[in-house]
Amino acid sequence: MRFPTRLMRGASAPLGATWDGQGVNFAVFSANAQRIDLCVFDPSGRREVARFELPERTDEVWHGYLPDARPGLLYGYRAYGPYEPLRGHRFNPHKLLIDPYARALHGTLSWSDSLFGYRVNSPRADLSIDRRDSAPAMPKSVVANDAFNWGDDRLPRVPWERTVIMEAHLRGLSMRRGDLLSVERGTFQALSDPRLIDHLLRLGITTLELMPVHAFVRDRFLLERGLTNYWGYNTLAFFAPHAGYLAEGSPHEIRTAVRRLHAAGIEVILDVVYNHTCEGSELGPTLCYRGLDNAVYYRLVPEDERHLINDTGCGNTLNLSHPRVLQMVMDSLRHWALDYHIDGFRFDLCSTLGRESYGFDPFCGFFDVLRQDPVLSTRKLIAEPWDPGPGGYQLGNHPPGFAEWNDRYRDTVRRFWRGDALMRGDLAARLSGSADVFDRRGRHPWASINFITSHDGFTLTDVVSYDRKHNDANGEDGQDGHSENFSTGWGAEGPTDDPAIRAVRDRVRRAMLATLFLSQGTPMLLAGDEFGQTQGGNNNAYCQDNPTTWLDWPLAATHAGHALTAYVARLAALRAAHPSVRGRNYLYGKRETRPGLLDIAWYGPEGHPMTPDAWNDDHGRILGLLRSCADDGGGADTTYLLMNAGDADADCILPPVPGKWTLLLDSTDPGRTATLSDRLAHWTVGAHGVVLLGFTPDARHAKETVDA
Repeated sequence: MRFPTRLMRGASAPLGATWDGQGVNFAVFSANAQRIDLCVFDPSGRREVARFELPERTDEVWHGYLPDARPGLLYGYRAYGPYEPLRGHRFNPHKLLIDPYARALHGTLSWSDSLFGYRVNSPRADLSIDRRDSAPAMPKSVVANDAFNWGDDRLPRVPWERTVIMEAHLRGLSMRRGDLLSVERGTFQALSDPRLIDHLLRLGITTLELMPVHAFVRDRFLLERGLTNYWGYNTLAFFAPHAGYLAEGSPHEIRTAVRRLHAAGIEVILDVVYNHTCEGSELGPTLCYRGLDNAVYYRLVPEDERHLINDTGCGNTLNLSHPRVLQMVMDSLRHWALDYHIDGFRFDLCSTLGRESYGFDPFCGFFDVLRQDPVLSTRKLIAEPWDPGPGGYQLGNHPPGFAEWNDRYRDTVRRFWRGDALMRGDLAARLSGSADVFDRRGRHPWASINFITSHDGFTLTDVVSYDRKHNDANGEDGQDGHSENFSTGWGAEGPTDDPAIRAVRDRVRRAMLATLFLSQGTPMLLAGDEFGQTQGGNNNAYCQDNPTTWLDWPLAATHAGHALTAYVARLAALRAAHPSVRGRNYLYGKRETRPGLLDIAWYGPEGHPMTPDAWNDDHGRILGLLRSCADDGGGADTTYLLMNAGDADADCILPPVPGKWTLLLDSTDPGRTATLSDRLAHWTVGAHGVVLLGFTPDARHAKETVDA
């Protein structure tokens, strides 16, 4: 196209690059810049072909209009202003900046010292200034057109109490799928494949939670080690997808995948990182936010504005207390919710987002704006309720409407099945939805995201195979990753041919899975745990983009993999079929569902209700849980869960209730057929085993259901 000599005035809203059919409006926020230039590049992104000064500034938004410009145009910004690090200002017009609202990026970041606003290795460090042009090393922003034919797409809107989440890494999910084209593996096109969707459906997964898919940067120090940022918690652009996840480069691949998952009734949740950016500390590169207005976009140390507050452990913290930064985050969320039909979001280090200058506040601006938003308040919202900053552990303190990753559930379940003493009391709380943590302000059991494993830590197979982490491949001398994993190898470290050890590991793994699916709260399964995925004992595989982290689909095709997958599918089906298992409301044993039958009761192996002495018994490894809830037919669904974390089989006396028990599950013998017994008095629970029994009352008692 032929370019004019100057831009037209344009408009200050919306922010970003907006095509109206006749040209493109550019609008970018900066409170402290003195001038901002728009740089236009040729289609290759290598040559700057035009530069315009944004002609207008309205309410601290710089804007201009380029007539005849079209989608696909490549551009970037240069911001002029004071370079005064001691006052928090780091303007450097020699550095090309991406648009914070860019909806697509062209090219990849090529690490170079020119990307830094200061002279790397200068004795004055970041107080120096670097005047080299960074454009050759920078990706370019792309003017995008989000039009897409969604047809009859509808959000599945799965009720929280019926939600079963799988956490997955988009690339790792399909890299070892031999039945896919190589160009599709690791991309959204693979996620669209019916065979992958069928696998999720067989497992009873209702909601797929994807690790970060926003455009992110691969850390320089990792690339120098021959590694890479695999997890993606290093965001460069909050509106643009990561180009490596698009087989043909089109964002419509994401929309197609979402539409097909929705057609199958499966929701899509994105793991989003709004607590920090990839620009790191004051010694990091100048790529976007730092160059546009470092003193606004980031929280600065009040007494020393040269330095950034590092509540995230990643070098910087986004300043969500500023209205324009908060607006950017909300605009990004709405973009993904409306333009990509995303069903919800999991907020990485959510305590950071809820922290004002004085500390964490559940009534802070971020939570208030999010909860009243007519779009975002209707999506599933999940918090990672901690960060490394002061007072950062906030489990249970997020506002209503949020679910939270419950690490207390993870640790308790691991410790109970490892055989630790005095775990029955805490396990009881976790099985019943962690009411001690979440039952406040009208919240429900689904607020507890129950998980035993996640991307951060061991896989389930590794939890039962290793006493300690094995992270040597990360190149950090084993200093990274958690040291206390509440795991055990049951007599060996790692793989073993010992049949006895392998048998115990299999039993404990099945028991843990049963615990996860048979607890109140929202279960979250780590992708691959359904067929025995291992990372070789690496509990911090953030930099391993290789078969260490890619799902081992050949393993899934083995007899053992098929059997475990079928077992997980059965657990999900049991959960869906029994309201007493998934429990929408907290149960406190204060309401009868039938005469003499409370909604929840705890028993020891002798068939007696648990007493304080029993709860405090160091040697107690057996726990019985009776739950009874209203079902859809107006009656009551009653189940009895028996758990034996001991090394020997245990004969357990059943509660004295009038009726029949049906065997629904025996984790030590998954293939065992259901049996029906009248007036059954006891049941043998195998070592490291879980048994679930269903209850059918006598005909006389069946008519005596108490009105809920």
